[in-house]
Amino acid sequence: MTDHLTTALRRLPTPRCAYLYDTTTLRTRTAQLRAATPPRTTLLYAVKANGHPDVIHTLATECDGLEVASGGELTLAIQAGARRIVFGGPAKTDTELAAATTAGALLNVESPHELRRLAALGITADICLRINRTGTPLTGSHTMTGTPTPFGIDENQLPHVLADIPEGLRVIGFHLHAVSNNLDGAAHARFLTDAIDWSTRTAHTHDIPLRIVNAGGGLGIDYLTGNPIDLTPLSTVTVPDHLELILEPGRYLTADAGWYATEVLDLKTTHGRTFAILRGGTHHFRLPAAWGYSHPFTVIPIDDWPHPYPRLTIYDTPVDAVGELCTPRDVLTRNQHVTHLRTGDLLLYPRAGAYGWDISHHDFLRHEPPTFITL
Repeated sequence: MTDHLTTALRRLPTPRCAYLYDTTTLRTRTAQLRAATPPRTTLLYAVKANGHPDVIHTLATECDGLEVASGGELTLAIQAGARRIVFGGPAKTDTELAAATTAGALLNVESPHELRRLAALGITADICLRINRTGTPLTGSHTMTGTPTPFGIDENQLPHVLADIPEGLRVIGFHLHAVSNNLDGAAHARFLTDAIDWSTRTAHTHDIPLRIVNAGGGLGIDYLTGNPIDLTPLSTVTVPDHLELILEPGRYLTADAGWYATEVLDLKTTHGRTFAILRGGTHHFRLPAAWGYSHPFTVIPIDDWPHPYPRLTIYDTPVDAVGELCTPRDVLTRNQHVTHLRTGDLLLYPRAGAYGWDISHHDFLRHEPPTFITL
């Protein structure tokens, strides 16, 4: 894949800065996940991970549908021709609720107040309730349940909520998304089994015609070692004949399908540390700064040097790769050893296809955006 990336990058005008997305990788990763999941599992791509139209269109085709969390994402899903749409999120507006219903999307309802708002809008629909359960067997980068968060209905409040469902709304399932970026495949399989068991028991207790158990996303990627979660244990999960298990992967499908490449504009050493200063940074690729880790890179040598001034070169030294913003927090990588690096070379960041451009503060300092290339 590197040759294809290098060829595409060399065609760009200098200073080069680009995101590259590979649709073949998207298809391959989706097929791998589908092969590992049990029968009666539905895959919905979580658009929040990467909203590029080419990515969405590819995964709308390869997955069973899309999961969205805003009116803007809903529009993208409709434009992509998604066969199925699920709409979640804790702050849906009346306009979004109405648009989702018109589009035939299944709603993951977050609160009793949202139920009352749906009724006031005159909406009649089958719905799922998002539940913040008392505990979760999973660990990850972000915990959604088992702790105070704005997500879902407190499990202890559920009996009162179910006793007062407005007329015209019918609960057919539960949404139980627990964590983001879990790396333990066996634990995730146990979580899915527990989610099915809990939903079945709760539905029986409250006479709910259970059809759907939505376990959300959370399938993780290790950015430092290059390893994803082991999917093998997922095949041990049993989904009863009358149920549909919904998974909403985002990061797992897109992370390895994206790269961020940026040119070295300057090399300098100050107070004993060497810095590679980039055409780009956290306003393009915020994930390393947001999560507080150093994202590994590889060096792509660019031999062409069309400038009249000397080319800077460093050898066999650790560098901090920093961006073009006027803040010392604009750091992508700290203390990575390079054998040979020059101004004009490119740093290539793999696993940048999820929560890269989409979560970044693009307008800070108003630098030009990167080029987007779909392969």
